[in-house]
Amino acid sequence: MKLSAIIVLSAGLISIGACQSAHPKADAAPAEVGAVVAEIRAVDWPSAIEAGGIVRARFTAAISSRIIAPVVEVHVKPGDRVRRGATLIVLDARELAAQAARAAAAITATRQGARAAASDVTAAESALTLARASRDRVQTLQAKRSATAQELDEAVAAYAAADARVAGAQARVGEAAAALDAAGAAGDAATVAVSYSTLTAPFDGVVASRSVDPGAMAAPGVELLSLEDTSVYRLEARLDESRAGLASIGAAAEVRIDGVGEGWTPATVVEVARIDPAAHSVLVKLGVPASAGVRSGGFGRVRLTGSARRAVAVPASAVVRRGQLAFLFAIDPAGLARLRAITPGETRGTDIEILAGAAAGERVVASPPPTLEDGMRIRSAGGRK
Repeated sequence: MKLSAIIVLSAGLISIGACQSAHPKADAAPAEVGAVVAEIRAVDWPSAIEAGGIVRARFTAAISSRIIAPVVEVHVKPGDRVRRGATLIVLDARELAAQAARAAAAITATRQGARAAASDVTAAESALTLARASRDRVQTLQAKRSATAQELDEAVAAYAAADARVAGAQARVGEAAAALDAAGAAGDAATVAVSYSTLTAPFDGVVASRSVDPGAMAAPGVELLSLEDTSVYRLEARLDESRAGLASIGAAAEVRIDGVGEGWTPATVVEVARIDPAAHSVLVKLGVPASAGVRSGGFGRVRLTGSARRAVAVPASAVVRRGQLAFLFAIDPAGLARLRAITPGETRGTDIEILAGAAAGERVVASPPPTLEDGMRIRSAGGRK
């Protein structure tokens, strides 16, 4: 009985297996998803070089003293915005003020001396007139035999002495005038020296640094403050001698400043220095567009373009980033999406260069939806070349 049951059960299992083998299950069709399709293109891709640089203000003034004097007041601190002519530092000007007062007194004394010299000229001219009249009178009397030859000689000598005194008085007037001019110049110099005790802003700007406090001694050539014009900035970068030909005044370029936006901003080369024979490099300055985040001393990069080269490019939206790897979904002849690893290059506008992993003419998914997986069928929803 038991043996019969086992035989029947075994026959049933064999029958079921035969039925299953006779009717195999068909493979499921791949899932379909709609997407925009783009074609990988071979394009003229501008070659570019990049270099790092430092942002600097177009105008920078190192404020220092022209005299040796103690610092009395400092009116600003780093970050303060000042207007042209604003007082920054005041130095001790007591000695200079005393020199100016002495110069003013010297001018007054010289002016009085000039007046005295003018009076001497008037007196000498009066004496000369009297001497001339006496000489003429004695000459007349001597012609009539009413005056002796000695009296005539004395009158002629007195006239000559009076004439000499006039010439001397006139010379003293010239000397007094010259002394007055010298005293005036000394007074002007003293006044200018007094002005050196007040250091003012040479232009509108921002105080970048301060290295002095009240009580310190200021000396010529020692920087006390640094002032920057924040209206215009420059990005200063050094290029190798071999790349100096890419930079010329007025050439278009792109800059990117750390902490100011994420992308590249158009810029223009405004200055190109000579090649440094020691470093074999050239200093290039580019105008940085006005932005609230740009500050002197910040780091930035400049990108200069050269001659174009042939490259393979796709829309940047077609690239899928997964960690540090990059992929795109290429469409095979059967219309299925195939995830393919690529090596991307630089981005230009809306396109990105493909260095390896794809060829021109292939079709890719321009904007892969999040649900797209390898092996799915692509239903084209339009595209671009």
